[in-house]
Formats: sequence, C-alpha cells, structure tokens
Amino acid sequence: MRKVILNLAVTLDGFIEGPNGEVDWCIMDDDMDFGSFISSIDTIFYGRVSYDAWGNFQPDATTSHAEKEMWEGIHSKNKFVFSGQNRQDEKATFINSDIANRVAEIKQQHGRDIWLYGGASLIKTFINAGLIDVYKVSVHPVVLGTGKPLFEDLKERIGLRLTETNVFKSGVVQLTYEPEG
Repeated sequence: MRKVILNLAVTLDGFIEGPNGEVDWCIMDDDMDFGSFISSIDTIFYGRVSYDAWGNFQPDATTSHAEKEMWEGIHSKNKFVFSGQNRQDEKATFINSDIANRVAEIKQQHGRDIWLYGGASLIKTFINAGLIDVYKVSVHPVVLGTGKPLFEDLKERIGLRLTETNVFKSGVVQLTYEPEG
C-alpha cells in the first residue's frame, strides 16, 4: 500500500517557517538527492494556502537548472488540496470533507507514495488523525527563535521509531521515523 510521507525542513528549534513565512534558511545540497524522493512519489497533498503559494510556483530565469528540474518534477505529480473551499482547478483535486476516508481511498489506489507537503494546519490535521506513515524531517543548522512550529496543539503523544539517519555536508541532518505500533 502507498504511504503518506511528511517530508519537510525544520529549524533546530522546531520551526517550519519564520515569523513572516520565510523559508530562506532552507538549504538544498546536491548530496541530499531530493530528486530521488520526488521520483519515489506520484502524488502531493497540499493545504490550500500552501497550494496557492507553491502548487504552481514557477522559478524565475536566474534559478539554477537543478532547482528548475526539481519544480518540474513536483509539478508533474497528482495534486490534492485539502480545503474548506470547494474550488475547481484543472491542476488539482480539492477535498473539503471526510479527510480520513478520502486519504484511505487514495492510498488504496495503484501508484507510488504520497508527499504530505503541508502547510502547518494540514500537517496538524494529519498528525492528529494518525494519517502519516513516515516522518522525514530534515533539521537545518539554524535557530530562528520564533516562527511557525512543526508540532503544536497535538491531541496526544506520538511514539516514533527511528528508521534512518542521513547527515549532509551542509550540516543538515535528516531523520526518518515511522509511528510505533
């Protein structure tokens, strides 16, 4: 069965973005091989705000070839947007009710794994509903002091089992966990 993978960057002090939504601290090393992750998925789950900001993002002319390729790979995936809005969009399917059952249906379909892109509200919903199969968290060597935390307002404790650790030349440490039980 397909897995829902939360794969995201976080600061050492646990923030997924700065106080003004900034992610300029996020490092993309060539040794991270993000392209392999993109190749391992065929579907992306977005919250509406993240989709509106990044779901159809087009890098400018000064962007590196590698980053342009990354965005092409991301934009080639099936996109589902979880939102209170019931919007028509030719590039994505909007889901506005019965999240757990819809996720279960999508996981049962033939295909590769699913990237839970975010944002914070959707991640919180998925965590509290037990819908994440793999937590792949890349801890970046920066402390912001304030911003949007990865984990907030959790209903209960979540036991995780470490399955993989990678250390990159930039100092980013990627930790991969699966829920216990």
